[in-house]
Amino acid sequence: MATVIIPTPLRKFTGNTAKLQVSGATIEESFKTLSTDFPDLKKHLFDEQGNIRSFVNIFVGDDDIRDLQNEKTTLSNDAVISIVPAIAGGLS
Repeated sequence: MATVIIPTPLRKFTGNTAKLQVSGATIEESFKTLSTDFPDLKKHLFDEQGNIRSFVNIFVGDDDIRDLQNEKTTLSNDAVISIVPAIAGGLS
């Protein structure tokens, strides 16, 4: 099973768990499993059409899935997936 690193702002939806083991052969399958196990997390990961939200950055190891096969990126059993929410702001 792959390991998903849950960022601090989303941990309130996973029982304050920082790392989760998740099954699935691809990012898409793994995130659907994750959102089934933690339904409150779903609206933060998926849009109304069921696609992974564009502002949610997902990395497998050091690689952004946008540089791989996006949600079709395949996962090994020892894969480490990081969810990195986009942060806006700064000086005007």
